[in-house]
Amino acid sequence: MSIESTIVQMAEAAKASSFEIAKFSSAKKNQALYNIAEFLEQEASFIKNENNKDLILAKKKNLPGAMIDRLTISDSTIKSMTDGLREVAGLEDPVGAISGTKIRPNGLEVSRMRIPLGVIGIIYESRPNVTVDAAGLCLKAGNAVVLRGGSEALNSNRALTDLIGKALLKAGLPETVIQLVPVRDRAAINILLNQHELIDLIIPRGGEGLIRFVAENSKIPVLKHYKGVCHVYVDEGADLETAKNICFNSKVQRPGVCNAMETMLVHKSVAEEFLPAMGKLFSDAGVEIRGCLSTCRILANAKEAQEEDWPAEYLDLVLAVKIVDDMPCAMDHIKKYGSSHTETIVTSDYKKARRFVREVDSSVVLVNASTRFNDGFQLGLGAEIGISTSKLHAFGPMGLEELTTTKFVVLGDGQIREH
Repeated sequence: MSIESTIVQMAEAAKASSFEIAKFSSAKKNQALYNIAEFLEQEASFIKNENNKDLILAKKKNLPGAMIDRLTISDSTIKSMTDGLREVAGLEDPVGAISGTKIRPNGLEVSRMRIPLGVIGIIYESRPNVTVDAAGLCLKAGNAVVLRGGSEALNSNRALTDLIGKALLKAGLPETVIQLVPVRDRAAINILLNQHELIDLIIPRGGEGLIRFVAENSKIPVLKHYKGVCHVYVDEGADLETAKNICFNSKVQRPGVCNAMETMLVHKSVAEEFLPAMGKLFSDAGVEIRGCLSTCRILANAKEAQEEDWPAEYLDLVLAVKIVDDMPCAMDHIKKYGSSHTETIVTSDYKKARRFVREVDSSVVLVNASTRFNDGFQLGLGAEIGISTSKLHAFGPMGLEELTTTKFVVLGDGQIREH
């Protein structure tokens, strides 16, 4: 069978199963989620063995360290996946919820009912955990999903989807609710993006190149974020010990992810005190600093930043640092170079914090906390299917509610329209 025939057949099966899963009870969907978690735990050795095949190939191809990090499935990765599934099972099911009820002057009762989106296509790179996160969230929200993972993770993703299929069948759900495109050929992406009559939404997860390719070639609506140029602004009067901990965590804990800090902005009044100690912490952790001229005068080991450093998403132990005159200057910098992803202010001034939250236009804005908290699991969504920086129809981490939409439900007792 050709790649096109395979994908069309998968999309047709997903469409058919989307009507079925939309009717299933919360209890049945939750049982499937618990089944998946149990299968993953029971088959942890199998999963890691299949993942190891991908890791061996990735190292032979000299893939970047950040990509290999995202590709790796460890015991903690499996625990994170199973914890997420169980948390999603414990969340309130949005499907069927009624809201916004109003009685019109003519007696009509107008409400909104939350319903599944239908069939969702997920195109992603490296991270096999996306397979499970996507499966769990789409399942609970009543959607079918077609997954197209990166070729570098094919063995891992096959292992995970095989186990998911068994768990679905055990719960009495069709295994076609969650399917994986089984080929490495990149042509599969273009074919998938043309199934606009069968797939309702595409969500790409990966590097900027992949996301732009999907957005430019899809006939299906796309929810996306191109990159995560995340900032931490250290304000005057900030608790500098708190600022050091937040900035270090934001950059160093996992530098290869989209919610890692890429630019640190520092108020000029605290720069002389803050930067030497902060710079040493970064230097000891292997972070290369590319700073403005004022930063370079304070930090001898900093390289002079170029214009291309300010909008850069390094996804590595590289950090741009700029000293700014005040908070408005910091916000102007974020407005010019940011990607609407994640921004943090470290401050002890309540009014400034409120202004920063109100005026900075990003999907998550934090006060006195690490940028690394822009994550569905961390924000109580159970897991996330991605982070959207496009505002239609979701902004920020996408959990259950963001994987549904609403329809109007109108109850009458014989009303007719007269004009």
